[in-house]
Amino acid sequence: MPNSLTGGQFPNPTLDAIDLVDRNLRDAGTSRSIPGSEEGGTDPWAFPQLKNTGQLKEVSMASRLRQVIINFLKACGLLGSLYFFICSLDILSSAFQLLGSKMAGDIFKDNVVLSNPVAGLVIGVLVTVLVQSSSTSSSIVVSMVASKLLTVQVSVPIIMGVNVGTSITSTLVSMAQSGDRDEFQRAFSGSAVHGIFNWLTVLVLLPLESATAALERLSELALGAASLQPGGQAPDILKALTQPFTHLIIQLDSSVITGSATSNTTNSSLIKQWCGVKGETSQESNEECGIFSPCTEVNGTASPEENRVPCQHLFVGTGLTDLAVGFILLAGSLLVLCTCLVLIVKLLNSVLQGRIAQAVRTVINADFPFPFGWLSGYLAILVGAGLTFLLQSSSVFTAAIVPLMGVGVINLERAYPLFLGSNIGTTTTALLAALASPPDTLLIAVQVALIHFFFNLAGILLWYLVPVLRLPIPLAKRFGDLTAQYRWVAIVYLLFTFLLLPLAAFGLSLAGGSVLAAVGGPLVGLVLLIILVNVLQRHRPSWLPHCLRSWAWLPIWLHSLEPWDRLVTGCCPCRACSNSNMTSKVANCYENPEVIASQQL
Repeated sequence: MPNSLTGGQFPNPTLDAIDLVDRNLRDAGTSRSIPGSEEGGTDPWAFPQLKNTGQLKEVSMASRLRQVIINFLKACGLLGSLYFFICSLDILSSAFQLLGSKMAGDIFKDNVVLSNPVAGLVIGVLVTVLVQSSSTSSSIVVSMVASKLLTVQVSVPIIMGVNVGTSITSTLVSMAQSGDRDEFQRAFSGSAVHGIFNWLTVLVLLPLESATAALERLSELALGAASLQPGGQAPDILKALTQPFTHLIIQLDSSVITGSATSNTTNSSLIKQWCGVKGETSQESNEECGIFSPCTEVNGTASPEENRVPCQHLFVGTGLTDLAVGFILLAGSLLVLCTCLVLIVKLLNSVLQGRIAQAVRTVINADFPFPFGWLSGYLAILVGAGLTFLLQSSSVFTAAIVPLMGVGVINLERAYPLFLGSNIGTTTTALLAALASPPDTLLIAVQVALIHFFFNLAGILLWYLVPVLRLPIPLAKRFGDLTAQYRWVAIVYLLFTFLLLPLAAFGLSLAGGSVLAAVGGPLVGLVLLIILVNVLQRHRPSWLPHCLRSWAWLPIWLHSLEPWDRLVTGCCPCRACSNSNMTSKVANCYENPEVIASQQL
């Protein structure tokens, strides 16, 4: 223990001491994750103990009936909010397609840029972010490969980028829970673990694929071992439920995006005007024309106008441009999305109380008895794959898991294999869809789908099979802790990961592969060096020279987020990006240095 302080003076509070005090004070008040929890919970990652609210009491029949009606209305409200939440995701995807479809098609045209694996990767990310649909991005790639505009080798990095870009949806959904610090910490970590897994898999497999073409060769072997017959169709459960509502709002002709990339488009607008031909069956007339679901051409000149059946959605015959309609749909879908998400979280907090919450939590996070506990995670992978296969949307599945993590029903260790299973489920859906493609594009479509499947399977083998290599879980927890302390970091992560970094890499790739290597190589090396030094500082500081055992010799804004936090919170009056509790605690530390002295002692 250090000597007592002399002269009644206290040292200036250091950032480490302030962080220590802040952690202790913050941990003391984080026991309100789920209603009905006991006081005294200190770890937002550990589920708090729940009060036993299931004791039988003598109540009147009227009270019991009223409680039953209230619970029934809550369940209906939860299902209704979930339905409109899924519909708003569909409309949001349509809005992004209207805003970025032509740009997405134009991006795919530059074969010189696409020949660079890094450029292909970031293009896959950007296009998927623009159209908010991995299925649309994959269909563009399949169409271009089938049209011999791209080779299979060039398409592999693009498929990897598509896999990364689809995780943006769950990240956007987690932002709606930023009002509560603990909920946001868990929800954002859940969305981050998906993106971190995809990026780590890319960092390993992209160089390996560039050097050996392993995924391409493996897909060729699988095709050679299988005798393929056209046919097969993935179940359309989710689409059958949501299309009656979403098709009243907007219908899009996805073939226009593909045509923009292959220069075969005959329609300048993505908004669908004609939905069939008189005399056709209702099923065929209601199908969207696309690479995997061909139908009679009704948007071109093949059928006389008097024989066409007009669509029945809100923007039929509108004089607005695709850009204007896209902005309208974007604003409306985001409003509905946030409203439904808030209602879902509130209703979950209301319904999942006491013994109900404990039962649901126990079932979802349960493990098999020893020595078969390791099978629980693999069962979760199968469950995630099966549900995604039935829903035909990995975005919907992952976006539904994130709020459950926020309210404390699913822990991060169980959500991780669910997300991995979702990655597998979306590739099996694409595989069945590829089997339904025309005979002349069948092999190409199936090979691209197999490459996507083997990519995600290899990621599971890398980052889940060996427990010590499940790095996305601790990394996501660190992100969750960081965003709980500085909420604006989540926005920076979103912009940097899915927009600024891909745009920078794409811009450098336009200048040529040598420029990309000359600029990107040293930057990647510097980042890896910093990560290595940080790991050694935490676990093996004696291995480092004295000057590298701490970053204190650097300017404070280079090794601490505190100056950036003061800058952001000073410019942002919104409570969501401010940290009033932390500010008051730090100020209290400055005003009461005895607190710091006692912590240091």
